[in-house]
Amino acid sequence: MKTPVTLENKTIFITGSAGFIGANLVKRLLSVKGIRIIGIDNMNDYYDVSLKEYCLKELENESKAHREAEYHFIRGNIADKETITSIFITWHPDIVVNLAAQAGVRYSITNPDVYIESNLIGFYNILEACRHSYDNGAKGVEHLVYASSSSVYGGNTKVPFSTDDKVDHPVSLYAATKKSDELLAHCYAKLYNIPSTGLRFFTVYGPAGRPDMAYFGFTNKLREGKTIQIFNYGHCERDFTYVDDIVEGVVRVMQGAPERKNGEDGLPIPPYAVYNIGGGHPENLLHFVDILQQELLRAGVLPEDYDFEAHKKLVPMQPGDVPVTYADTKALEEDYGYRPATTLREGLRKFAEWYKGYYMGKKS
Repeated sequence: MKTPVTLENKTIFITGSAGFIGANLVKRLLSVKGIRIIGIDNMNDYYDVSLKEYCLKELENESKAHREAEYHFIRGNIADKETITSIFITWHPDIVVNLAAQAGVRYSITNPDVYIESNLIGFYNILEACRHSYDNGAKGVEHLVYASSSSVYGGNTKVPFSTDDKVDHPVSLYAATKKSDELLAHCYAKLYNIPSTGLRFFTVYGPAGRPDMAYFGFTNKLREGKTIQIFNYGHCERDFTYVDDIVEGVVRVMQGAPERKNGEDGLPIPPYAVYNIGGGHPENLLHFVDILQQELLRAGVLPEDYDFEAHKKLVPMQPGDVPVTYADTKALEEDYGYRPATTLREGLRKFAEWYKGYYMGKKS
């Protein structure tokens, strides 16, 4: 059972609000009547900060266009407990969506400290603030929604990946921190009756995304005439999920919180759930690259006579990577009536058109 949560006239706290998914979520929610959105982002330089500045500018324009909604942006770090505590005291959020996290499998091998800071300490601060939102009989947080990752499935060979599967063997520090977030959320749900839902995202892509993702990085390198590396000799499969589909899933989940109820011992049964959000259709990397190059040609990002074969190299698997990701989305469909539907070609076409306008608009 889910407890309905209305979004109208509510205060929503979104962490990572200048990031890829966060900014798209804010943009979508600004159309909700009477909503007040508090966003935070530390604007770090993991990738080109100008992309986040671009997202902030877009949100500034969007918020002006929606007079019945508010958006307040705070430049800050969720790992700073005083900052998070202050936000909760000032704004009293009804719903919290934690999207701030250090992402990336390979980066976690070379820069582990930032993963501990953001994904563990930062999330702990969010949980503590949610816990204390109920102090002195206050209504407090109605629903905490947080980003997990398909990376938690590690080297699981059973496909599609189900939230019923054991995920006790992560193969990267990034995955280990995301699994830890799920455990922490369960603990706080049990101890403090915080309704919380974790969302395991599967390879999110789209316009203004993260440049470290394959589709974006490949495009940059091909434009520069560099060689792209296709790992595991092209025998990897990824369950790509278009960003608008992710946002739609998040918005639906926000509106249905796990039910609060007590067990036979009189203590709370944890109001806790985890869902996959993925396309449910893994694509071979070579097929993905083929579609990407077609759409880059169509959008005019690359010249018609571009020699793709001369710029592709098949290489072994990278440490921390997995050969296949594949989402079982039955639970999301059953509980929220939703399944992502954007095809890979549709999504990559929108990315290629955005890329052309953003990076090449002044030259066209």
